[in-house]
Amino acid sequence: MSDDSASAAPVLLVLAGPAGSGKTTLCERMVAEVPGFSRVVTSTTREPRPGEVNGRDYHFFTAKEFDHRLAADAFLEWALVHRKHRYGTLAASVFDPLAAGQSLIINVDVQGVENFRGAAKKSPLLARHMATVYVDVPIDELRVRLTGRGDSEAEIERRMVTAVKEQQERDNFDHVITSSSKEADFQALVEIWRVATARVAQAD
Repeated sequence: MSDDSASAAPVLLVLAGPAGSGKTTLCERMVAEVPGFSRVVTSTTREPRPGEVNGRDYHFFTAKEFDHRLAADAFLEWALVHRKHRYGTLAASVFDPLAAGQSLIINVDVQGVENFRGAAKKSPLLARHMATVYVDVPIDELRVRLTGRGDSEAEIERRMVTAVKEQQERDNFDHVITSSSKEADFQALVEIWRVATARVAQAD
């Protein structure tokens, strides 16, 4: 990665896409290979898994602590997942790093992206620095990928139904990557980042 990346205008890349699209790997590569990039640390009410560290992997909150922050309108977005645990993105986890010149990347579902769009309507800072990216996979290829991961047939069918619904939202994203190879997808994301930083720099 070129040296100019460290001095580029900070951006927030918000990624979504079906399971098997490789979006998690894309996030990890951006953080590992682009200077000045970090992952947004989100929040959850679930218990830490072995090896997870509070503040690095997630902000781990009790249900009461999460409720307190909800009441204080501290979250940009949040959701109840599998009717069990809540996950959310604290505004401070996004605004503070952006204001300090840190570029950020986050992987959420399509509903989470919509919540980010809603937050951007209220925040000029977020609207200026955010770019949404949908990582699309042709349906036939997606089934091949999910089968190759060893998911159960029931899980594959559930994810396929979700993917078809989410694909209907792809045109609402700022950018779309049609997934092919891991390297091609990463280079496409890097190019999106460069376009986004140029837009932010021009706006500033």
